[in-house]
Amino acid sequence: MALTKSPAGCSEDDVKALREVGFNDVAIHDIVQVTALFNYYNRLADGLGIDPEEPC
Repeated sequence: MALTKSPAGCSEDDVKALREVGFNDVAIHDIVQVTALFNYYNRLADGLGIDPEEPC
């Protein structure tokens, strides 16, 4: 959640915490990429006024 709400506040401590519970660097990279992509899509949809409940 920190990556979404305050990305500039993320630090090496956050990465260490993920490593401690078993995530490797590739998995952490994937987490960051997927989080960034979903944040982008959500902002794009919100900015364009797309209603996710409205059929295409």
